[in-house]
Amino acid sequence: MSIAKKFLLFFSIICAATAFISTGAQGVAGSSDILQVPEKEKDTTSVTLPSINSLNRKNGDDHLYHPQNDTTAKDSIPVVHADSLKTATDSVPPPKKSAIEARVDYQSEDSIVMTGRNMIFLYGQGDVKYQSMELTADYIQVNMDSSNVYATYSLDSIGDPVGYPVFKDGGSSYESKTMRYNFKTKKGYITDVITTQGEGYVTAGRTKKMTDDVLYMVDGKYTTCDNHDHPHFYLGLTKAKVRTGKNIVTGPAYLVIADVPLPIAIPFGFFPFTDSYSSGILMPTYGDEMTRGFYLRDGGYYFAFNDYIDLALTGEIYTKGSWGLAAQSKYRKRYRYNGNFNAGYLVTVTGDKGIDYQKSTDFKVNWSHSQDPKANPYQVLSASVNFSSSSYDRNQTSSMYNPNLYTTNSKGSSISYTQRFPESPWTLSANIMASQSTKDSTVAVTLPNLTINMSTVFPFRRKQVVGKERWYEKVSLSYSGVLQNSITTKEDLLFKSNLIKDWNNSFIHNIPVSATFNFLKYLNVTPSVSYKERWYTNRYLRDYDTEQKKVVNTDTIWGFNRVYDYGVSLGFNTKLYGFYKPWKVFGDKVQAIRHVFTPSISLSARPDFGSESYGYWREITYIDAQGRTQTEWVTPFQGKDVPGRGKSGALNFSVQNNLEMKVKSDSDSTGVKKISILDNLALSGSYNLMADSMKWSEFSLAVRLKLSKSFTFNINAILDPYTYRVDGKKQDIMRWQDGKGFARLKSTGTSFSYTFSNEVFKKFWGAITGEKAEESDATPTSTTDQAIEDIEEGDATTPQEQEKIGSLRQKKEETGEYDEFGYLKTTIPWSLSFNYGLNLTYDMANFNTEKREYPYTINQNLGFSGSLTPTPGWTFGFSTSWDFDSHKLVYMNCNIARNLHCWSMSAGFIPIGPYKSYNFTISVNSSLLHDLKYDQSSNYRDAMDWY
Repeated sequence: MSIAKKFLLFFSIICAATAFISTGAQGVAGSSDILQVPEKEKDTTSVTLPSINSLNRKNGDDHLYHPQNDTTAKDSIPVVHADSLKTATDSVPPPKKSAIEARVDYQSEDSIVMTGRNMIFLYGQGDVKYQSMELTADYIQVNMDSSNVYATYSLDSIGDPVGYPVFKDGGSSYESKTMRYNFKTKKGYITDVITTQGEGYVTAGRTKKMTDDVLYMVDGKYTTCDNHDHPHFYLGLTKAKVRTGKNIVTGPAYLVIADVPLPIAIPFGFFPFTDSYSSGILMPTYGDEMTRGFYLRDGGYYFAFNDYIDLALTGEIYTKGSWGLAAQSKYRKRYRYNGNFNAGYLVTVTGDKGIDYQKSTDFKVNWSHSQDPKANPYQVLSASVNFSSSSYDRNQTSSMYNPNLYTTNSKGSSISYTQRFPESPWTLSANIMASQSTKDSTVAVTLPNLTINMSTVFPFRRKQVVGKERWYEKVSLSYSGVLQNSITTKEDLLFKSNLIKDWNNSFIHNIPVSATFNFLKYLNVTPSVSYKERWYTNRYLRDYDTEQKKVVNTDTIWGFNRVYDYGVSLGFNTKLYGFYKPWKVFGDKVQAIRHVFTPSISLSARPDFGSESYGYWREITYIDAQGRTQTEWVTPFQGKDVPGRGKSGALNFSVQNNLEMKVKSDSDSTGVKKISILDNLALSGSYNLMADSMKWSEFSLAVRLKLSKSFTFNINAILDPYTYRVDGKKQDIMRWQDGKGFARLKSTGTSFSYTFSNEVFKKFWGAITGEKAEESDATPTSTTDQAIEDIEEGDATTPQEQEKIGSLRQKKEETGEYDEFGYLKTTIPWSLSFNYGLNLTYDMANFNTEKREYPYTINQNLGFSGSLTPTPGWTFGFSTSWDFDSHKLVYMNCNIARNLHCWSMSAGFIPIGPYKSYNFTISVNSSLLHDLKYDQSSNYRDAMDWY
């Protein structure tokens, strides 16, 4: 080889080595290669960091703090592969393998300082990313040689800590005060760590982070309280292993409340976490009752079948022999349907054998199902079932927490299925209905109730209309058919009844035909024909029983029975408008008053279906217990729908009145607004032209006043136009003929309710003074139960919400509104609701023979309920009712609730009435620790009178 070639080769090797050493020491910005650090002697030269004199130190720590954050510096640590150029000699040692295997990105909002010792310092919200790891803190230092990173917080201008280290790796996240982490081993040491696990938080003073997201902690805490420095309660964990997102395994643990350790400890603990629900054991609760003894209840097993349905099987057992089983299930399929099912069976044993021993068996079935209207517009299934034995609500233990259950006198259930046919007027509906009266254990069941409906059609209307509509094209026809199978009996006899002999079967058809014509431009004329037919499977032979002293069914004849009736009518109705404009001398505030008068008259006729040719009625004669001869009309279809006796040619009339006023608007000088003076005043009645006597019917009067947008006053009344005989029966003499006026009030009734609150009074006061009331997004609490429900939910921020807010250690924002001077606005929300009902009727049991009039009897009911929130944490509520006959409160339910941030406390008591009881509960708001609670309650059975 020539001298020139040797020189060129030697020169190229020297240049390549120089470029390699320079690249390995400083890094190339923007390069995506892997950094290879060469071996070299340790640099003992002291390096002075830029602006080191302006850095602050805290309590002598080795952590550096930089207050400036007005600039943003971003950079990344580029890494490059080792040079692939082969050396000519073996004298060059091979490069050392780096611990960093991927690109390291870093940035800072304040400044970045790099030293010749491969040290990087980030000030002001620094951010370091390596593979799936991300570390953010206000101060971070990175040692590229040892692959170590150290992070801590800093102090702001007023001395408050900011920028706590937050470490994220995959799906796990930790926040701490200091943290050391090694890129290669993926292990770290953390002080004062906070991490969210499930619905709670885990904190610890010293923590070792291992691979696979495993944390080993000493002196840790597990709590659902978001006040991390001083939680209101926590489980002290002496030693713990945390598998983030999976579970916590702990050694000895103890309960601490308000920084006071309680003598409640466990030798070990296991806390599982999962994002999806799963099957598991339901732990029972314990307690005792005076009448049924000690108990374990609500224990069992929970089945999580899939994402659409679940099932909880629970039971309860008492030491004195009572026991019960229950099944609860919820199901939901989005955009299709949702519902819940609840069934229970309860055996209640009270007293001692041979003395006052009692045993009762109760059951209940609750089912609610609703279908999304978009799922299928032609098929709809809905259910609302609330069926139980009359004593179930009183015997179940949980009823003491909801006293409204055992004070309810009636229940109703229904299941319905509707099938509509596209482009067809036909609709098919099937219903199952049941109603209960717990007062006398009466139950009425209809099973099934099948309805076939045909919507209104115009059979004579042409498909292609040419010219004017002809009169016969206005004739409309519709049809409805109802197949019923019903029974009314006592609940203990319901399942013992015979489906053929005890149940009533019928098939009822209705066919109305009508048309509407316009006469003389302003008068609507409506002729109509109606036909109704019933099909029954049995009829009765009825006669007077001398032993029972009444008419009874003597025999039942089975077979097909057809009962029908028909009638015709002709109706006339129109609308008359009257306007009145007040004189200008009274001002121009009232623009006009409008009166709408709507009269309606109709003539109807039907034959006498009480004649013997129809066979619907029969007259019998008997001698009563006083020896008097009596006559009575009886029907073989007793208890069924049957046409009435007597022919009819009735003149029906009704008048309706509406009165409104137009006034100038106060807010707009050119605008007007309508004010209702009389929303409706209606009077209706009839006169039978073909009746032999009692031709006038009773008159109906209805009044409706719209006092405000949210309050309407309604009252209905029945007016009696006839006089009475000495024996209390009506006589064919009108009251105006006897000089007693037009008619006498026979019955009337009304009910109304209203809610007063501080918001209502603000609006009322603003209307008087002209000041506009401040609008509030908060709706005043109108019911005590809703207020307590809101309190029990608590206002503590969930871990998921807090992650969105920012640092877990940041100060909680103060709630409340402030005025322009910086003072807190204090409001005390309150509400007071009342409902009043009044019924005035004839006292048919007492007849005044001197005046030949029935006296009046008045039935009144008055109920009150209210709530008060003196502070954001406290809520008081009550509900009661007043008995006007006994002149005392007959029932009262009081509730107190307290929001304790991560705890909730509630108490309720019934101080008066037959259901005197109380309950007190204090529990953790988190559903994960729902067993961490204290319950103390009584039962109305324990309220014994001792003599």
